[in-house]
Amino acid sequence: MDLLRNIFKGDKVIWIIFLFLCLISIVEVFSAASTLTYKSGDHWGPITQHSVILMIGVVIVVFVHNIPYKWFQTFPVILYPVSFGLLCFVSAMGFITGDRVNGAARWLSFMGVQFQPSELAKMAVIIATAYLLSKKQDQENGGSKAFKYILILTGIMCILIGSENFSTAVMLFCVVYAMMFIGQIAWKKLLGLAGTLTVLAVFAVTVIMVVPEGTNIPGLHRAPTWKNRITNFFDDEYIPPAKFDIDKDAQVAHARIAIATSNVIGKAPGNSVQRDFLSQAFSDFIFAIIIEELGLLGGAFVVILYIWLLIRAGKIAQKCERAFPAFLVMGIALMLVSQALINMCVAVGLGPVTGQPLPLISKGGTATFINCAFIGMILSVSRYTAALEEKKKLEALAEAEAQEKLALLEQQQAAEPTAQILNSDVVFIEETNIND
Repeated sequence: MDLLRNIFKGDKVIWIIFLFLCLISIVEVFSAASTLTYKSGDHWGPITQHSVILMIGVVIVVFVHNIPYKWFQTFPVILYPVSFGLLCFVSAMGFITGDRVNGAARWLSFMGVQFQPSELAKMAVIIATAYLLSKKQDQENGGSKAFKYILILTGIMCILIGSENFSTAVMLFCVVYAMMFIGQIAWKKLLGLAGTLTVLAVFAVTVIMVVPEGTNIPGLHRAPTWKNRITNFFDDEYIPPAKFDIDKDAQVAHARIAIATSNVIGKAPGNSVQRDFLSQAFSDFIFAIIIEELGLLGGAFVVILYIWLLIRAGKIAQKCERAFPAFLVMGIALMLVSQALINMCVAVGLGPVTGQPLPLISKGGTATFINCAFIGMILSVSRYTAALEEKKKLEALAEAEAQEKLALLEQQQAAEPTAQILNSDVVFIEETNIND
């Protein structure tokens, strides 16, 4: 038991949430990966690979949460230039070789292992933003400098990510914006930025809607895909059942069927039907499979886990005496929960289709490792706050003991005059008796 306590240190609630998400992931990926099983001919192959990735992820959590949080401030020095270079390389190779997956160049392959540089970039930007915001708290006029540097660092990464993965770029920028709001950047700057982004968003949507099919303009080669997703989401035209084409937007249609055919308790794990028709049932649309198999209760439980993670991260941040760990924890929690929210909204039809997996549940490699590192960072900060609380308890105990000793000393000092008077009376009586 002591060995487990030494290994799994940090906030117990975060550990419980993490282990629950991993358990759900193993069960649901095993069920949802039927298409991969059919293609490979190996029944245990996909889940074995995923289980190994999760076990490595647990090792990453244990390793990272033993690192003092102060060391995380140095991570962007390496992560930012590395992720910048990898994003430039993967984008260039996408145009030079045409090597894309589902029309997007997001992955690098090294010795048969796929790596997604945008995940590394998200970590670099969040840590850098937390560091700059913490410096703003310590310096006069630090807000202007922090705002400028954050915009530059975030903007560069979002531009590089956005051409191949627009939803990730938007999500990352929104998380950084929320961090600046929490970091008390001036209202005028935030409102001015929001207005500028609104104008740019309107312009971008206009450009996307007019870009013709088959375009290969750098940075806009995915515009037709974005256009189709936007028009499909806002298309409310009624189609009679007899004329409905399920293959026109198969992923959305089968995800809705999975949810519609569920009930309160679901069909039970392993009994999904739509997993055989959803091409990304184990990744982008795994929440639909969760609802189909675990029902509305299972889906609600997953939602509660992410909300619980955000609330717990907020409590950990409140206990921090320094700004950097507080901003870091909140930035990480906002990133994980925002990504989960986007994935779930897409699965239930409340948002246009994007390529966002469900953090710590969807099948993946790079994303799982980075998310596990994020959990390790939260746990590292929770160890710091636990040490602060223990220090405060010891100081309070020492102060109470000091107060008790002081009170006892005062009582003794107050009792000394009375004792002296009594002693003098005794001496007087004794002397009187002797004289008599």
